[in-house]
Formats: sequence, structure tokens, C-alpha cells
Amino acid sequence: MVSYGVSKAETFRALHRGRLPDEPLVLPGPWDAASARVFADAGFPALATPSAGVAASLGYADGATPADEMFAAVARIVRAVDVPVSADVEGGYGLAPKELVERLLEAGAVGCNLEDSNEGVLKDPAEHADWLAEVRGAAGDQLFINARVDVFAYGDADAERAIERAARYVAAGADCVYPIGAPIDVLPLLRAGIQGPVNVFARLDGPSVSELGELGATRVTFGPGLQRWATEALRDIAAGLR
Repeated sequence: MVSYGVSKAETFRALHRGRLPDEPLVLPGPWDAASARVFADAGFPALATPSAGVAASLGYADGATPADEMFAAVARIVRAVDVPVSADVEGGYGLAPKELVERLLEAGAVGCNLEDSNEGVLKDPAEHADWLAEVRGAAGDQLFINARVDVFAYGDADAERAIERAARYVAAGADCVYPIGAPIDVLPLLRAGIQGPVNVFARLDGPSVSELGELGATRVTFGPGLQRWATEALRDIAAGLR
């Protein structure tokens, strides 16, 4: 097995432990090296790349970034900062677990997001859990696996179904579960039913980070929200230059 960044992986894992309810781990989503430096310089202890934000920076639609370009972008972000970086690698790009792990470690990532849907269709949870177990087996403790649960994004939005999927993924070795798109009022139920850390998606115009923590978030990410906000700000600046 390739061995890269074990100490950063351990540091990243430790950041998820012992969080106070109103102080979840906040992981901004850099889309390139420059934005990564901004977030690191602001004092954030770790970062988590958003696949959609990286795709936009490379000129692709969400989900259309070639694997080689995504891993290269992650590597550039990792090289730009000293803090741990987790990478959103969508559904794994069809790579075998061992190769996926090797590519992530070669890029310097300490963790990854892995989706349980494909082109808007939920995967079979048992099969996906088996695949996650293979990823865990290949990674050992060198990667923090954030298992995305897409029931609220592409399924029937049934909280109990999300909890059932989460349980399978945690049993398979996932370190954290990410029920993306879960309504705010469902978060306490998810928190009560899911073992281990829970990743919650935050919107800039939504509840505060501390409020999300009180509702059950162990960690908070923004997806491509920060990249899109920055693009809008740049659009305003550009308009003012004409």
C-alpha cells in the first residue's frame, strides 16, 4: 500500500472527536490552490474540496470532470496548504477500490467523499456497503471516509431509509455519514439514529454553523456554495469595471 500523509490523516480524524454541540468542525471547500490558501490563512484547521466547485474551476459541468483532472486539481490544492485536505471524488470514477485509494493518497488527500448514487439514481445499499468495505480495507487508517447518503437528494426523502443506509456504511467502515440535502427539521432524528460523526450541508443564507451543530452536525461543509458566491462577487466587480 502507498503510504502518504498518515500524520495529517490522524490529525484530520481527531478533529471530528469531542466536538461541542455548538462548535461543529467547519470545512470550507476550496476549488483551486488560491482559494485553499485563503481558507488556510484564515485559520481553518482542515479543508474539503467540493467536486462541483472544482469542476467549475476546470470548465466542466458538475459530474463531468475526468478522473485524472480531478486528482490533479486535488494535488494542487494539497500542495498549496499545510492543513489536511479531504477530497470529494464523487462515486469513485469507476476505479477499483485499491486504485481509488492509491490515487487519493498519491494526491495527498487525507479523506474522501463517496456518493451512494449514480447519475441521480440511488445505488443498492448492500452492494455499496460492500464496495465501501473494500475501500476501507485498501485504505486502512490512511483515509477518512465520508459516506454520502443521497436519499434526500435523489430518493424518497425518508429519514428512516437514510438511517438504514447510514448504518450499513458505518458497519462497512465509513468514518462519517453525509445525508446531503436533509431538511433542517430532520437533523435531530438523523443525529439520534446515526452512529458516529454526521456531515451537514450548509447554505450561506441558512442556519448558522452553531445552529447546525445544535441540531446534530458534527461537521459542516458548503459544497460548491463558496465557489459560486465568489463567482457572483467577481461578476459584480466585473460589471463595475465596464
